[in-house]
Amino acid sequence: MTDQRRINIIGGGLAGPEAALQAASLGCEVSLYEMRPTRSTEAHQTADFAELVCSNSLKSESENTAPWLLKQEMRRAGSILLTEADASAVPAGHALAVDRVEFSRRVADRIAAEPRITVHREEVTTLDPDDPSFTAPATITILATGPLTSPALAAELQRLTGSNHLAFYDSISPIVDATTIDMSKVYFAARYDKGTADYINCPFTKEEYDAFLDALTTAEAVPAKSWEAIPGALSSRSAAEGSASLQPSQPIHYFEGCLPIEETARRGRDTLRFGPMKPVGLTDPKTGRWPYAVVQLRQENLRADSYNLVGFQNHLKFGEQARVLRLIPGLENATFLRYGQIHRNTYINAPTLLTETLQLRAHPSIMIAGQLSGVEGYTESIASGLLAGRYAASLARGVQPMPAPRESANGSLTHYITHAESRRFQPANITFDLLPPLEEDLRRRIRDKKERHKIQCDRALAAWDAWLSASAQNPVQIEAPAVLSSHLP
Repeated sequence: MTDQRRINIIGGGLAGPEAALQAASLGCEVSLYEMRPTRSTEAHQTADFAELVCSNSLKSESENTAPWLLKQEMRRAGSILLTEADASAVPAGHALAVDRVEFSRRVADRIAAEPRITVHREEVTTLDPDDPSFTAPATITILATGPLTSPALAAELQRLTGSNHLAFYDSISPIVDATTIDMSKVYFAARYDKGTADYINCPFTKEEYDAFLDALTTAEAVPAKSWEAIPGALSSRSAAEGSASLQPSQPIHYFEGCLPIEETARRGRDTLRFGPMKPVGLTDPKTGRWPYAVVQLRQENLRADSYNLVGFQNHLKFGEQARVLRLIPGLENATFLRYGQIHRNTYINAPTLLTETLQLRAHPSIMIAGQLSGVEGYTESIASGLLAGRYAASLARGVQPMPAPRESANGSLTHYITHAESRRFQPANITFDLLPPLEEDLRRRIRDKKERHKIQCDRALAAWDAWLSASAQNPVQIEAPAVLSSHLP
């Protein structure tokens, strides 16, 4: 029996703490590194573990949807962060949304209560597998530093992999003080009256929508800063001059699943009405009809003293946001506790670099988890951390882990990031498109999409349960990989 290898985990967001707690629960000694508060990022507001930077939603809990399936698999595998999300849930209709402060507190408590986890509040800047002083005992490293990986560590990862890392721009939604919402102009409702009426709906007439759209599309945006730059995006002149802004000619690549509303609005006057301002199924009790457009507000915390504007991420100047957002019916005198922002989302070219067990092909003692690996979304990041923690625990015992089954949501998400076409690789949320399709004859016989999705979910959960059972059995021990450990402080 080889000596058990220690596990180092870099990153205290979502994937890192989940991986640490999973590995520790399996008997491994874990060092968890988080650079905040020693060094913060441009989007984080605290030094807390599991801080939710964007929205507070972990997506749908509706049965037989893809997000539901992923969470069901995670619950069956004992996801600790998802357990704490459930415990800090706030009303959000068919979605799982959390009080983000309570959620972070509960995750921190779980980490503090785990004696096998040692927390280091310091920045890691090197991943050197060739340093001979770190060859015995070998160490496994999980890199889960997320979309805001520090420039030094991102450069080190780029050096180590010999690959240009990638990035797009992601946005954050505003939050409004609940006491400043004019409740006489808004109403609570659930779409098509399904579930509980947890969302505040701000209804628009056509005239109000047109005025809002004109103001939105002409509002002044924040100039992109140098820290937001995708490596290589700064011109040599701006770099030499120490310019704080990117050049106007440089394109900004947004994640299509989280476009700023001003970008969505520029794609057509009705685009918002078919997107985040979709009114269908939200009957206004004052008129008995659907409004022309609607903005939904989702409860932000258990106290219900603040709400976030669903799908209203943007990159406008704060003064412009206040002016434009106060054109929303019911928010004319609103106080905004947080304005929308933008941040860089860094990820690797996983198809060329990662195995199905999230190990770097060239350096198997280093694993990548969370958004840095190319998954997108809170739940997907936690799921990635869950797998990474379990895989690392197997490797620490000298056992090669079994990848999650292709039929499962977890396995399909990992299969996508490790097998996608590398030249066009983009991060992904969990969708049914990632799961194995049904047989053609079955598709012809079953025309109802909901029934098809149920079959896919049933198959996924059966495969997942079988994998969990097999993973729990004593696997055959193999020799520990003949690689040198990653170099940490």
